[in-house]
Amino acid sequence: MIGNLFRAALFLCLLAAAAGISATANAQTLALVGGKVYASPDAMPLDDAVVITANGVIAAIGSRSDVQIPSDARVIDCAGKTVVAGFWNSHVHFTQAVWKDAGSAPAAPLAEHMQAMLTRWGFTTVWDLGSDGRDTLALRRRVNSGEVPGPDIHTAGGIFPKDGHPAYLPAEMKLPMASTPEEAAQWARTFMGFGLDGVKLFTGSFKGSGKPVVNMDPAIARAAVDVAHAAGKPVFAHPQNMAGVDAVIAAGVDIMAHTVAGEPVYSPEQLARFKQQGIALIPTLSLFAKLPVAPDIATRLVATTVSQVKVFSDTGGPVLFGTDVGFTTYYDTTLEYELMHRAMSARQILASLTTNPAQYFKAAKKGRVEKGFDADVVVLDGDPTADVTNLAKVTYTIRAGKVIYQKL
Repeated sequence: MIGNLFRAALFLCLLAAAAGISATANAQTLALVGGKVYASPDAMPLDDAVVITANGVIAAIGSRSDVQIPSDARVIDCAGKTVVAGFWNSHVHFTQAVWKDAGSAPAAPLAEHMQAMLTRWGFTTVWDLGSDGRDTLALRRRVNSGEVPGPDIHTAGGIFPKDGHPAYLPAEMKLPMASTPEEAAQWARTFMGFGLDGVKLFTGSFKGSGKPVVNMDPAIARAAVDVAHAAGKPVFAHPQNMAGVDAVIAAGVDIMAHTVAGEPVYSPEQLARFKQQGIALIPTLSLFAKLPVAPDIATRLVATTVSQVKVFSDTGGPVLFGTDVGFTTYYDTTLEYELMHRAMSARQILASLTTNPAQYFKAAKKGRVEKGFDADVVVLDGDPTADVTNLAKVTYTIRAGKVIYQKL
């Protein structure tokens, strides 16, 4: 199904990625001084605090009077600012032209675009849910070496149903399609063999306005899920309609990569199954708000997706922040926070960016500003519990103790 040249290129990228230098290389000691710190979304803030990072981890956190600042530390004045854990964006794409041939492209344009798209908005960890693995794995290697400042990148390979080429993707693109459980399992094994971190299934594929959605048979989806789960990898799904949501449930998918715009709220039976199976949801609300449709239609689409997020969150489902950025070129996260705030509290939104994904993806040392945790930290201009849009007002993004974005 995949040519030898493609396999060889992926293998070379994997070798390069394995040889990459850790993102903590040359990380200097930092002292974040005088800010308000939320150690976790549900914690009371610590005012006039000091956070020390060294060797890529948080070495100390406490009040200014209790924490000694190392003499060799770079001191960052955080007075009037708020310090939180590094953000996760659990739905991005590295498919734009700038990422083509990422292994050999000049570093400067890659770094510039990475800042505009991700680090400028506080993201220290991302999930790529569909791109050319040759480019993404090479990009990850260059990020981890410190050559291109950027987040920790995880990537998933996509599988589409037979005849399920979406209307919004170029017709000439060759997409991995599965018409039988055996084909789906083989694609999943191929992705696992390449060293990808997960699988994404199009349980519903949009063919265009007025055309029927092509849904993936749950048995086909289940075959890919079984392979990924056997390898300890998560499975995402793009459900275009409620039939696609039902396929998610039947197949044992882990994460819904979107709400379902224009559809009703999830049924009590669906919500019960989500909770029973531990299924997570990535809203991508601003994606629907920015669709090129009439304003009244956009308003209706947003209203339905917000309602889905609210009922999902209210019944205890784990919400993971994600924007589909890279497919969409709307990089500013302000609108996403505003729309999510219609369904969730500011602290719940902060959890979707930090503790929820860290727990869901079993990243035991991420998601909190605590001693011994990874030094993935964001410094905000203001307190997000006072104004949720402060989550988009980033002054510093720090990954593994290295400043990867600084507001000038």
